[in-house]
Amino acid sequence: MASNMDREMILADFQACTGIENIDEAITLLEQNNWDLVAAINGVIPQENGILQSDYGGETIPGPAFDPSHPASVPASSSSSAFRPVMPSRQIVERQPRMLDFRVEYRDRNVDVVLEDSCTVGEIKQILENELQIPVSKMLLKGWKTGDVEDSTVLKSLHLPKNNSLYVLTPDLPPPSSSSHAGALQESLNQNFMLIITHREVQREYNLNFSGSSTIQEVKRNVYDLTSIPVRHQLWEGWPTSATDDSMCLAESGLSYPCHRLTVGRRASPAQTREQSEEQSTDVHMVSDSDGDDFEDASEFGVDDGEVFGMTSSALRKSPMMPENAENEGDALLQFTAEFSSRYGDCHPVFFIGSLEAAFQEAFYVKARDRKLLAIYLHHDESVLTNVFCSQMLCAESIVSYLSQNFITWAWDLTKDANRARFLTMCNRHFGSVVAQTIRTQKTDQFPLFLIIMGKRSSNEVLNVIQGNTTVDELMMRLMAAMEIFTAQQQEDIKDEDEREARENVKREQDEAYRLSLEADRAKREAHEREMAEQFRLEQIRKEQEEEREAIRLSLEQALPPEPKEENAEPVSKLRIRTPSGEFLERRFLASNKLQIVFDFVASKGFPWDEFKLLSTFPRRDVTQLDPNKSLLEVKLFPQETLFLEAKE
Repeated sequence: MASNMDREMILADFQACTGIENIDEAITLLEQNNWDLVAAINGVIPQENGILQSDYGGETIPGPAFDPSHPASVPASSSSSAFRPVMPSRQIVERQPRMLDFRVEYRDRNVDVVLEDSCTVGEIKQILENELQIPVSKMLLKGWKTGDVEDSTVLKSLHLPKNNSLYVLTPDLPPPSSSSHAGALQESLNQNFMLIITHREVQREYNLNFSGSSTIQEVKRNVYDLTSIPVRHQLWEGWPTSATDDSMCLAESGLSYPCHRLTVGRRASPAQTREQSEEQSTDVHMVSDSDGDDFEDASEFGVDDGEVFGMTSSALRKSPMMPENAENEGDALLQFTAEFSSRYGDCHPVFFIGSLEAAFQEAFYVKARDRKLLAIYLHHDESVLTNVFCSQMLCAESIVSYLSQNFITWAWDLTKDANRARFLTMCNRHFGSVVAQTIRTQKTDQFPLFLIIMGKRSSNEVLNVIQGNTTVDELMMRLMAAMEIFTAQQQEDIKDEDEREARENVKREQDEAYRLSLEADRAKREAHEREMAEQFRLEQIRKEQEEEREAIRLSLEQALPPEPKEENAEPVSKLRIRTPSGEFLERRFLASNKLQIVFDFVASKGFPWDEFKLLSTFPRRDVTQLDPNKSLLEVKLFPQETLFLEAKE
């Protein structure tokens, strides 16, 4: 008996394989088969050959015997691989704890949250509380496919896909105020609206972000790219009553912010109401409408009148899946998707629109956590297996759901020789000559082919080549086995990437610290150089000033008249001058000498009269304030006088 943990894993795998979203129904079907995953899948999606053996119950289900060591024992209806075969094992349903990605939108902000599926809804709210600064008590977390959930609900119990979109409502908090209606409209134009659009026929949801300035017409054109339903054939539900004109922008249409739900379907045409019993003996797909709309749609993909309504002598011809010698791969894939939908219905894999290189970029050249496998579907209209493979296997809901969750699907039509040669050239460039030769040698009746590609560090590896003679069960098992190998490789890549990012972060921190250290050293060096330059400049100024003062002193000393002798015919005045250092300067002057000569004498000794005052004692007076042209006799410095020098303030 399987444990509770095993049952949860079995339930999740069963829902992924069968596309049954009702949990009660899925549990009932599993209990009827004693929780045998493969037996339950066979019961829901019965095939001619069935599944050989159950990994859970241990019972052998009737079917052809298979021995992996003897290729001859492979049943004739099973697909073969040109590379190493991938056999399913019990590990397919034994999963490690899953990491779930949540994109949460609140008003004009998006918050990315990554958690293990063992966490609760309340833990998401706690992270949002820190990011959005909104109390948990004021927060309503919406967007769950199962309706409103409790904070204590474990994410694993909700059976969520890896990528999820949620939005936050805060009805108790007032919206941001605006000064006027024009200001509010401008704010709405800058906001992003999330439109959750349900494709009615295939029950598939698309979460699309549009700015408030986008028009309703732009939304419908984007939906046309996703669903292949032309705008004129789209039948909508959920638009507000105010949205009456397709040229109206979303901010004016009255949509609910930040999230609004819409439903789109294909408008029934008169051709679809005709009796289904009128079937021709050959597999002919005609596009017919009384008003000619479908004819106009064909021109959107470069299909002319002769291609749509061309007649042969025996029966109507099919429109080609892809134009011959198409210059742009994206345009060729658009026509392929439209023609595929017209032949086999809208429930089909979402084909990547773009070049093969762009598909590589989308699948492989992203972060390890976001990588996916690449599935290349090679179509051939002349193969007898094509219609059965496309309608019964490739368009099965379980296959479509599994591919959309885990693969990037790219397609090409090899019916025309020019397109075949072009793909072989691409194949030789990206996968090597061995793979190109393998595809080149495939016979027409072995088509269509399904290539499973895994990106490696240095090259791209073809995990499996699945031929058209297969069953839904075998196709699903091969896809799951490829996912098992890819998941193991992805975990190694994630570990290596995390370690590399950690090393790069350490290196960046070291480089930043080294850069800051260099800047600090350079700043210190520049400051020191500036200081030295300033000191040198001041020293130069000081030297120049000293040289200038010395030159002045010498010139004054040379210009002084000779000192008179004590015994002289003219009256002699003897002056005794005290310097600030306490030394005395003594000299004799003629009484008739001008006071300026005394000033020049003092200056010649290093005491310029513009820096020092010459004072007398009794009475105390400032001699430097007297008229320098008067004689010593006139200023009463005769016959002798003691003076002292004092620095001016």
